[in-house]
Amino acid sequence: MAAAVKALLGSSLATSRLCGCVNFSKRLYSRSAKRVRVHDALKSTETGSTIRIQGWVRSVRSQKHNVFLHVSDGSSLQPLQVVASSDLNPRNLSFGCAVDITGNLEKSPSKKQNVELQASHIDVVGECNPVDFPFKIKGHHSLEYIRQFPHLRCRTNAFSALLRIRSQATDAIHSFFRDNNFVQIHTPVITSNDCEGAGELFQVEPAGNEWNLDEENPHFFSVPAYLTVSGQLHLEAMSGAFPAVYTFGPTFRAENSQTRRHLAEFYMVEAEIAFAESLKDLMEVMERLFKTTTDNLLSHCAEDMELFHKYLSPGYMEQVNLMMKRNFNVISYTEAIDVLNRSSEQFTFKPEWGCDLQTEHEKYIVQHCGNVPVFVTDYPYELKPFYARDNQDQPQHTAAAVDLLVPGVGELCGGSLREERLELLRTRLAQAGLDNTYTWYLQLREFGSVPHGGFGMGFERYLQCVLGIDNIKDTIPFARFSRSCVL
Repeated sequence: MAAAVKALLGSSLATSRLCGCVNFSKRLYSRSAKRVRVHDALKSTETGSTIRIQGWVRSVRSQKHNVFLHVSDGSSLQPLQVVASSDLNPRNLSFGCAVDITGNLEKSPSKKQNVELQASHIDVVGECNPVDFPFKIKGHHSLEYIRQFPHLRCRTNAFSALLRIRSQATDAIHSFFRDNNFVQIHTPVITSNDCEGAGELFQVEPAGNEWNLDEENPHFFSVPAYLTVSGQLHLEAMSGAFPAVYTFGPTFRAENSQTRRHLAEFYMVEAEIAFAESLKDLMEVMERLFKTTTDNLLSHCAEDMELFHKYLSPGYMEQVNLMMKRNFNVISYTEAIDVLNRSSEQFTFKPEWGCDLQTEHEKYIVQHCGNVPVFVTDYPYELKPFYARDNQDQPQHTAAAVDLLVPGVGELCGGSLREERLELLRTRLAQAGLDNTYTWYLQLREFGSVPHGGFGMGFERYLQCVLGIDNIKDTIPFARFSRSCVL
């Protein structure tokens, strides 16, 4: 009797171990399969291979014997279709959930996709309640609607496409400068200067009082410090040792604005070029940067760009093609004022020589020039910051400054030749009461200074321009603006 019981227990234990080995083998088989991105799976010609994909379910369709899934992992606008037996359908499989799927990649009988995944194992990694999920399986959600959910909007086709375009544009900009022998400079986020002179600064101080306060000097950095509004002055210092430098990073403006083209935190591309002797030198780089970056996007993000040009800004591809084919126009500020004054348009702000161009003026000028980007040069001297070069050879007092205006946005780039003449710069700083603040800036002119100039381009405005996006808040992962700092 005891021997029989022992034999039975041994047999049960062996069976248990065997079942455990089978389950473990299935998990091991699943995890040993080659992990592939959806983008690569869709392009693959190696049908019959066993692969593993991890992503999120974009749609679920159950039939009597099969279940059909569309799975995306952010690498492609097009999802991968997964076909599985109903026996493999987990109870908690739903729209929006995260999955880990193993199966064989096969040629698809459907004309809508080249390949599909015949699933052998489906694991729901993260459940999703489709009732509470703010994006619905067949819903067409506007950019304005998904903006309410900054933590979730990357799950939508539109915003995931925007983020891929943004990533590619970033890489294209770096490639442009690298290919043209610019040296990248990491300019500081915290600075003691107000480069633009507009006073739209965020001051930086510690939140607590744990550090020792000096009653005579209460500032953490011994001087008032701010989040940067521009890296230009730091780039000017670097251009004393390199012919061409650039920076690409976050910039901050404390503008109490709720417009469709302003943010409190945005990204700026800035470049500084030594030995630049005319605005033409700067305009050439601006135009090539715009066209080279856009051409890169059209080549590498064709599907994502088409999503915007076809569904979110219908017909806008024609505008992009026009900007790519035509040379950018050039007019002076004085000519722009004449164009505005001769127009029959009823402007909210009356255009007058000596006043800055408003957005409505900028858009009209672009339209007047055939909806092709236009450079406006030689602004009134008093409108520009202390570093802009004085055009002493012109009848009206102007500065060697230039703005690039583009369709739908207005100002995209702003730049100038810098005042390299020491005495003129010293006089301008003294008039502005800044001569003691910018002693170091004057020294740049004393020790081996050369004629130079530079410009800055708002990255989010660039995306607005090439995608036809109406609101700048829809071009950045987490928008920061007056009265709003979500997350």
